[in-house]
Amino acid sequence: MRRDADFFEDREMDLVYIAKKLQEALRLESIFTESGVDYAVEPDKYAGGVIFRSERVGAFFYVLPETAEQARVVMREHGFRFLTRGTDEPS
Repeated sequence: MRRDADFFEDREMDLVYIAKKLQEALRLESIFTESGVDYAVEPDKYAGGVIFRSERVGAFFYVLPETAEQARVVMREHGFRFLTRGTDEPS
């Protein structure tokens, strides 16, 4: 279920996914909500493009470390490639 940042207080969060399109973000929000995964999502900037690099805005999905594996399992079941801990590269 989507939570405000206040819900997580000052706890460390794991970045599990960066949605680059609105439709993709909405789909993942629906999947997390249906699966009972608590998550936070916020817009942030990332570098995109191969030939012409540019700064873009995406939806960054965060979960608590103790629920990160559950979130990754849910994402894998629905065809999402999650980010591995410590990198911004999808796995």
